[in-house]
Amino acid sequence: MPQIHVRQHSAAYWSATFDNGPVNLMDPDTIYELDALVSRLETDPDVQVVVFDSANPDYFIAHWDLAADPQTVVGMATESSKRRGMHPYTDVFTRLSRLPVVTIASVRGRVRGAGSEFILACDIRFASRERAVLGQFEVGLGAVPGGGTTAWLPRLMGRGRALEVLLGADDFPGDLAERYGYVNRALPDGELDEFVDRFARRIAGFDKQAIVETKALVNRAGLPSDDEFVAALDGFFASVSRPGTQARAAALFELGLQQPGDGELRLGHHVAQYEEGAGAQR
Repeated sequence: MPQIHVRQHSAAYWSATFDNGPVNLMDPDTIYELDALVSRLETDPDVQVVVFDSANPDYFIAHWDLAADPQTVVGMATESSKRRGMHPYTDVFTRLSRLPVVTIASVRGRVRGAGSEFILACDIRFASRERAVLGQFEVGLGAVPGGGTTAWLPRLMGRGRALEVLLGADDFPGDLAERYGYVNRALPDGELDEFVDRFARRIAGFDKQAIVETKALVNRAGLPSDDEFVAALDGFFASVSRPGTQARAAALFELGLQQPGDGELRLGHHVAQYEEGAGAQR
């Protein structure tokens, strides 16, 4: 079954809904599907805006599937990634940011790790005030964030707040995410869908050439370089194989990581409870 369900509301306005298991994990298949979708968006002459959302109200994208086979992940390849000389994860996120299309993330539920990295690669982020929870928990796991947040967050919220998000590895609810610049705007949950739909339809009614040229100029002013993304993913791959990282991940799996329940819902809390050397949560 496909993980990403695409709907064309009109020639100019599309939406793409993530639906992958009970907590909406991102895995190699997600990246391959995103690669195919980004390729369509790069070449379609009419599409002007795409909204990304989730079929699961509790999880937009929980994070990367930490149970995915490491050799499979490292060995991933697409035609675009081979042509550009980078891993498909980095390739698809950098291409997403450069699309001649406006990309909007409509965030309801948890979005951490790779999910957070995905929405940061989108142009615009709107979030549910009551239900959105954002975060980068990797440092709490003993790993380095690998999908570009070390490049995106300082540009969006400044160095100090970026370090707070990354090194604190905690959860940020919608209102706080808005104040920090993590998202453009947090809205009451009951208003989110209508607001995003109205905004997307507004953009879809404008001149495409003006949209494409304006986005390209903004990208010149604020888009991270490919090298920043490549360095981050190299750091992630190097860090996840460390014994301490593996021990922390094992402890989180014992608490229900990647399953519905408290282990995922309060992941920002649980990553801080591990006792070094004790092999267990406090």
